[in-house]
Amino acid sequence: MSNELITPDYIFESSWEVCNKVGGIYTVLSSRAKTLQEAFPDHIIFIGPDFWKEQECPYFREEKALLAEWQWMAKEGNADYGLPGLKVRVGRWTVPGEPIAILVDFNPYFEKKNEIYGWLWENYGVDSLHAYGDYDEASMFSYAAGLVVESFYRFVNTPSLKVVYHANEWMCGLGALYINNKVPEIATVFTTHATSIGRSIAGNQKPLYDYLFAYNGDQMADELNMQSKHSIEKQTAHHVDCFTTVSDITANECVELLDKKVDVVLPNGFDDSFVPKTQAFSRKRKLARRKMLQVANALLGENLDDDTIIVSTSGRYEFRNKGIDVFVEAMNRLLRDRNLKKKVLAFIVVPGWVGEPRQDLKERIDSGQTFDTPLEVPQVTHWLHNMGHDNVLNMMKFYDMHNRHEDKVKVVFLPCYLDGKDGILNLNYYDVILGNDLCIYPSYYEPWGYTPLEAVAFKVPCITTDLAGFGLWANKEFGHSGELEDGVKVIHRTDYNYSEVADNIKDTVSAFSSMTQKQVDACRKKASELSKKALWSQFIKYYYEAYDIALRKAASRL
Repeated sequence: MSNELITPDYIFESSWEVCNKVGGIYTVLSSRAKTLQEAFPDHIIFIGPDFWKEQECPYFREEKALLAEWQWMAKEGNADYGLPGLKVRVGRWTVPGEPIAILVDFNPYFEKKNEIYGWLWENYGVDSLHAYGDYDEASMFSYAAGLVVESFYRFVNTPSLKVVYHANEWMCGLGALYINNKVPEIATVFTTHATSIGRSIAGNQKPLYDYLFAYNGDQMADELNMQSKHSIEKQTAHHVDCFTTVSDITANECVELLDKKVDVVLPNGFDDSFVPKTQAFSRKRKLARRKMLQVANALLGENLDDDTIIVSTSGRYEFRNKGIDVFVEAMNRLLRDRNLKKKVLAFIVVPGWVGEPRQDLKERIDSGQTFDTPLEVPQVTHWLHNMGHDNVLNMMKFYDMHNRHEDKVKVVFLPCYLDGKDGILNLNYYDVILGNDLCIYPSYYEPWGYTPLEAVAFKVPCITTDLAGFGLWANKEFGHSGELEDGVKVIHRTDYNYSEVADNIKDTVSAFSSMTQKQVDACRKKASELSKKALWSQFIKYYYEAYDIALRKAASRL
C-alpha cells in the first residue's frame, strides 16, 4: 500500500445484506471480503441483521471465542457511555476469506423508535414521518449497528486508533449519522449503490436521463411517496466524511438528486475464486447445458439438442429497470428473423412471487422419457401466486408467444432464486450462467451491473447497455462502443429508443447464430480477458482512497 495513504486499524462495514443473500450488494461485499481480510486480517468486521430466530443462518458460523471479552461487555452494556446491553452473535461469514461478522438483534429498539426518529430530526433534519414498508426495520437495524461500533470502540479505548465505519445504502444511513454525532473520532464512509429516488423515477416509467438536470430530488420524493428514504439518504450523503457510489452514471445522479458530489467512485469488482478451473469448467458447463435442455424439452415437449443457442437474462424483478420488457420484445422479434441460423432457448431467470415447483414438469423430468406434446402453460417452470398479474407472462401472452413447435425461439420463465434447491433445475446461479452461450442484460437503470460482470467472468459473452455502469466501464476499457467480438456488446440506450434496443439485441443474437466455433471461442476468450480487469485486486485501491479521505477528515475534525 502506498505510503501517502492513511490506512485504518479497523474497518467496520454494515449492510442489510451481510450474511443475508437478497440482492447484488451481497455479492459486492462477500466477493470483496477476501481481498480486505488479506489486507486487514480480522480487522475488517462486517455487521448484519440477526433475524435468524427459528432457522440457522446458512451464511454464518458462530464462534463464541471470537472477540470474547468485547462480546461479554457488549451484552452487559457500558454505563459510562450510556450504552445499553446488546444482543449480538459473533462468528465468521462463510464466504472466501471468512471475515468476522457480527449479527445484531435490532428488535429491542422498536419501542424507542419515536425517540430515535425525534433525535434524527433534531440533529439532521431527517423526515421519518412518512415512513412505511421496510424503513422502520432498516432504521432499527442501522441504529443497532451504530451501537455495536460505538461499543467496540469504547471497549478498545485507544485514542490513537484509526477506525472507519462504512455504511451501505440508505438502510444504513441512520447508523452512520449516529456515529458521526456520538463518536466523531470514527471516520465515516457512505456508499449509495443506487439513489432511492433515481430508482423510483425510473421504475415509475418517467424519463430519468434526458431530464435529470431538471429534477429536484426533494420534490420528486414528495411526488413518489419516497420522502423518508430519500431524506435519510440525502442527509447521510451530506454529513459523512466520505460519500461514494459505484459508477460514473450514478455519480451524476447523486449530484442532481441528492445535491452532493461523490468523493470517490468505487466500482464493483469480482473474485474469480468462484470460477471453476479448466477440467471442472467444461464438465460443469456440459452438465448445466444438459440440465437446462432437459427441463426445457420436458416443459415444451421438444427435442432441442446441444446445437441450440442458450441465452438468458437475470437479476432483480424490476420489469422496466432491468430491461426484462426489452428482452421479451427482442425474443418476439427474433421469432420472425430470417437470418437466424439455429434454434434459440431463452431463459428469464428472475425471482418472482413463486409458489411451488410444477409437479407435472417434475414427473416428466424424473421419468427420463421424451415427450412430443407441451405441458399446459409451457412458458413457466414454477407456479406463481399471481399468474394473472405477472408482467413476463402477460407480455408473452400479449405477443401470442406460446412456444409452439414451429417456433425457432422458445422463451422459458424460471421465476426463483437459483440456490440449487428450486425443485426443477436444482443448480445454483453460477452453474446456470456457465451453461449459456450468450447473456443479455438490456438495463434501463443499472448503477453498476453485476450480472454482465459475472457472465464474462464465466467466459460467457454478453449484451448490456451504456445506461449500466459496467457497460460504460467496458466502453472505456475498449476505447470504443463494445461489440460482440470484444466479448461485450454495449448497446446505446436512451429514455426513448426502446424499439431500437430490441432490434439491436435481435440482430446481435442472429449474428451470433452465424458465427463459426472459432469465432465463438475468440469471443469467449475476450469476455474472460475483460473480466480480469474487473477483479477486486484491480479495484480495491479506490476503497483505500475512500478510507484515506474519511480518516483525514475525521482527524481534522478533532
